[in-house]
Amino acid sequence: MRTLTYYVATTLDGFIAGPDGGDPSASDGFFNVTPDYLEHIVAHYPETLPAPARAALGVTAPGTRFDTVVEGRRSYQIGLDAGITDAYPHLRHYVFSRSLAESPDAAVEVVSTDPAAKVRELKAEEGKGIWLVGGGELAGALYPEIDELVLKVNPVVVGAGIPLFAGKTEADPRAFTLTGHTVLSSGVAFLTYGRA
Repeated sequence: MRTLTYYVATTLDGFIAGPDGGDPSASDGFFNVTPDYLEHIVAHYPETLPAPARAALGVTAPGTRFDTVVEGRRSYQIGLDAGITDAYPHLRHYVFSRSLAESPDAAVEVVSTDPAAKVRELKAEEGKGIWLVGGGELAGALYPEIDELVLKVNPVVVGAGIPLFAGKTEADPRAFTLTGHTVLSSGVAFLTYGRA
């Protein structure tokens, strides 16, 4: 059975983007992309780098963790706004949207049905893991399906924005166990948790 991993950058106060939903790692964002951060991702999560970053860094490694990426419409829009219709051509790419009538890229499948049902289908297939890139609303919809969290905790607080799990209206506690951690000299902590 494949696993769904929510691998995402977050602030100390639990936000994955600012209130406007823009890219927090952009030049005007609040996540500082440092050399040690990039080195860690290239060494351990090369498949999570978007195609332009992979090309710029000379990354050709297919990666060992994920062969599929799922994301919400707003996260996908960040790439579209940059002129990128498929940021992850090296992965099977699914975008969950009720408003996007058709995919702007033949390699990206738009799914308008229940995200949890689709992810359960994907989990039943053979292959590597499934990466939930974001956003917060999709993470909220997939909350019961998440098997692993890999949180890239950045040493910054922002006070408001899009939380790790948006759109949830009631509490549903789930226990996770810390299975790995790496703290970089820049202060970013990679924390890995498996569902208990």
